[in-house]
Amino acid sequence: MTSQAGNPVDVGFDAALRMEVEDFLYQEAALLDEWRLDDWLELFTDDTRYVVPTTDLPDGDPQQDLVFIDDDIIRLRARVVRLNSRHAHREYPWSRTRRFISNVRVTDVSGDEVSLTGSCLVYRVRMGQTDPYVARCYYKLLRTGGGWKIRYRRMELDLEALDSHGAVSIIL
Repeated sequence: MTSQAGNPVDVGFDAALRMEVEDFLYQEAALLDEWRLDDWLELFTDDTRYVVPTTDLPDGDPQQDLVFIDDDIIRLRARVVRLNSRHAHREYPWSRTRRFISNVRVTDVSGDEVSLTGSCLVYRVRMGQTDPYVARCYYKLLRTGGGWKIRYRRMELDLEALDSHGAVSIIL
Protein backbone atom coordinates (compact mmCIF):
# COMPACT_ATOMS: atom_id res chain seq x y z
CA MET A 1 0.00 0.00 0.00
CA THR A 2 1.32 3.46 -0.87
CA SER A 3 0.35 7.01 -0.03
CA GLN A 4 -0.69 9.52 -2.67
CA ALA A 5 2.95 10.60 -2.83
CA GLY A 6 3.89 7.02 -3.71
CA ASN A 7 5.51 6.26 -0.35
CA PRO A 8 4.81 3.05 1.54
CA VAL A 9 2.61 3.40 4.61
CA ASP A 10 2.05 1.13 7.57
CA VAL A 11 -0.75 -1.33 6.91
CA GLY A 12 -3.24 -1.40 9.78
CA PHE A 13 -0.63 -0.06 12.20
CA ASP A 14 0.37 -2.94 14.44
CA ALA A 15 3.09 -1.74 16.80
CA ALA A 16 3.74 -5.23 18.15
CA LEU A 17 4.29 -6.67 14.67
CA ARG A 18 6.55 -3.80 13.66
CA MET A 19 8.63 -4.23 16.83
CA GLU A 20 8.87 -7.95 16.15
CA VAL A 21 10.15 -7.50 12.59
CA GLU A 22 12.46 -4.65 13.67
CA ASP A 23 14.02 -6.96 16.27
CA PHE A 24 14.52 -9.54 13.52
CA LEU A 25 16.23 -6.94 11.30
CA TYR A 26 18.46 -5.89 14.21
CA GLN A 27 19.40 -9.54 14.73
CA GLU A 28 20.26 -9.86 11.03
CA ALA A 29 22.38 -6.68 11.19
CA ALA A 30 24.27 -7.96 14.23
CA LEU A 31 25.06 -11.27 12.51
CA LEU A 32 26.45 -9.43 9.49
CA ASP A 33 28.43 -6.94 11.59
CA GLU A 34 29.92 -9.83 13.60
CA TRP A 35 30.74 -11.63 10.32
CA ARG A 36 28.66 -14.63 11.41
CA LEU A 37 27.70 -15.35 7.81
CA ASP A 38 26.84 -19.02 8.32
CA ASP A 39 24.33 -18.06 11.03
CA TRP A 40 23.04 -15.27 8.76
CA LEU A 41 22.35 -17.82 6.00
CA GLU A 42 20.04 -19.68 8.36
CA LEU A 43 17.69 -16.66 8.26
CA PHE A 44 16.74 -17.36 4.62
CA THR A 45 14.09 -19.57 3.03
CA ASP A 46 15.06 -22.08 0.34
CA ASP A 47 13.21 -19.99 -2.26
CA THR A 48 14.84 -16.70 -1.23
CA ARG A 49 15.98 -13.89 -3.48
CA TYR A 50 18.58 -11.22 -2.57
CA VAL A 51 18.86 -8.28 -5.00
CA VAL A 52 21.06 -5.18 -5.13
CA PRO A 53 20.28 -3.11 -8.25
CA THR A 54 22.86 -0.82 -9.84
CA THR A 55 23.08 2.75 -8.58
CA ASP A 56 21.93 4.20 -11.92
CA LEU A 57 18.81 2.02 -12.05
CA PRO A 58 17.55 1.47 -8.49
CA ASP A 59 14.20 0.16 -9.77
CA GLY A 60 16.01 -2.34 -11.97
CA ASP A 61 14.43 -5.73 -12.54
CA PRO A 62 17.00 -8.56 -12.45
CA GLN A 63 15.00 -10.35 -15.18
CA GLN A 64 15.66 -7.48 -17.62
CA ASP A 65 18.35 -5.20 -16.20
CA LEU A 66 21.93 -5.47 -15.04
CA VAL A 67 22.13 -5.59 -11.23
CA PHE A 68 25.03 -5.82 -8.78
CA ILE A 69 23.58 -8.84 -7.00
CA ASP A 70 20.79 -11.27 -7.88
CA ASP A 71 21.23 -14.29 -5.64
CA ASP A 72 19.00 -17.26 -5.02
CA ILE A 73 19.81 -19.51 -2.04
CA ILE A 74 22.44 -21.48 -4.00
CA ARG A 75 24.36 -18.34 -5.06
CA LEU A 76 23.94 -16.86 -1.60
CA ARG A 77 25.52 -19.95 -0.03
CA ALA A 78 28.39 -19.79 -2.53
CA ARG A 79 28.89 -16.08 -1.74
CA VAL A 80 29.16 -16.87 1.98
CA VAL A 81 31.62 -19.72 1.37
CA ARG A 82 33.80 -17.38 -0.72
CA LEU A 83 33.59 -14.52 1.79
CA ASN A 84 34.54 -16.87 4.62
CA SER A 85 37.62 -18.05 2.73
CA ARG A 86 40.89 -16.36 1.88
CA HIS A 87 39.83 -16.35 -1.80
CA ALA A 88 37.78 -13.18 -1.30
CA HIS A 89 40.82 -10.90 -1.59
CA ARG A 90 38.75 -7.73 -1.18
CA GLU A 91 37.54 -9.06 2.16
CA TYR A 92 40.60 -10.71 3.63
CA PRO A 93 41.05 -9.61 6.29
CA TRP A 94 37.38 -8.82 6.69
CA SER A 95 36.03 -5.30 6.62
CA ARG A 96 34.55 -3.98 9.81
CA THR A 97 30.95 -2.90 9.35
CA ARG A 98 28.25 -1.27 11.41
CA ARG A 99 24.64 -1.33 10.26
CA PHE A 100 21.84 1.04 11.20
CA ILE A 101 18.21 0.23 10.40
CA SER A 102 15.47 2.83 10.72
CA ASN A 103 12.06 3.94 9.44
CA VAL A 104 10.78 0.38 9.30
CA ARG A 105 7.25 0.19 7.93
CA VAL A 106 5.07 -2.85 7.44
CA THR A 107 3.56 -2.43 3.98
CA ASP A 108 1.61 -5.66 3.60
CA VAL A 109 0.53 -8.65 5.65
CA SER A 110 -0.68 -11.70 3.79
CA GLY A 111 -1.10 -14.82 5.90
CA ASP A 112 2.31 -15.71 7.30
CA GLU A 113 4.16 -13.30 4.98
CA VAL A 114 4.97 -9.71 5.91
CA SER A 115 6.36 -7.13 3.48
CA LEU A 116 8.27 -4.18 4.87
CA THR A 117 10.51 -1.34 3.89
CA GLY A 118 13.08 0.65 5.80
CA SER A 119 16.20 2.77 5.61
CA CYS A 120 19.64 1.24 5.99
CA LEU A 121 23.06 2.72 6.55
CA VAL A 122 26.12 0.47 6.47
CA TYR A 123 29.49 1.89 7.44
CA ARG A 124 32.38 -0.14 6.07
CA VAL A 125 35.85 0.39 7.55
CA ARG A 126 38.74 -1.10 5.62
CA MET A 127 42.40 -0.19 5.19
CA GLY A 128 42.05 3.20 6.88
CA GLN A 129 39.03 4.25 4.86
CA THR A 130 35.40 4.54 5.98
CA ASP A 131 32.69 4.25 3.34
CA PRO A 132 28.97 4.76 3.99
CA TYR A 133 26.43 2.75 2.00
CA VAL A 134 22.99 4.34 2.22
CA ALA A 135 20.03 2.32 1.00
CA ARG A 136 16.32 1.72 1.12
CA CYS A 137 15.67 -1.87 2.05
CA TYR A 138 12.75 -4.07 1.10
CA TYR A 139 11.96 -7.40 2.73
CA LYS A 140 9.41 -10.15 2.52
CA LEU A 141 9.54 -12.16 5.73
CA LEU A 142 7.86 -15.49 6.31
CA ARG A 143 6.72 -16.49 9.79
CA THR A 144 7.76 -20.08 10.47
CA GLY A 145 7.58 -22.32 13.50
CA GLY A 146 11.12 -21.24 14.37
CA GLY A 147 10.58 -17.50 13.91
CA TRP A 148 11.03 -15.24 10.89
CA LYS A 149 12.78 -16.19 7.65
CA ILE A 150 13.76 -13.92 4.77
CA ARG A 151 12.02 -14.78 1.51
CA TYR A 152 13.07 -11.61 -0.33
CA ARG A 153 15.69 -8.96 0.44
CA ARG A 154 16.41 -5.96 -1.77
CA MET A 155 18.83 -3.11 -1.08
CA GLU A 156 18.44 -0.06 -3.32
CA LEU A 157 21.55 2.07 -2.89
CA ASP A 158 21.06 5.84 -2.70
CA LEU A 159 24.55 6.44 -4.07
CA GLU A 160 25.15 8.06 -7.43
CA ALA A 161 28.17 5.84 -8.03
CA LEU A 162 30.47 3.43 -6.24
CA ASP A 163 33.63 5.41 -7.12
CA SER A 164 35.03 5.77 -3.62
CA HIS A 165 33.51 2.48 -2.50
CA GLY A 166 34.97 0.25 -5.17
CA ALA A 167 33.12 -3.02 -5.62
CA VAL A 168 30.29 -4.19 -3.41
CA SER A 169 32.31 -6.91 -1.71
CA ILE A 170 30.40 -6.88 1.60
CA ILE A 171 26.87 -8.06 2.16
CA LEU A 172 24.79 -4.92 2.40
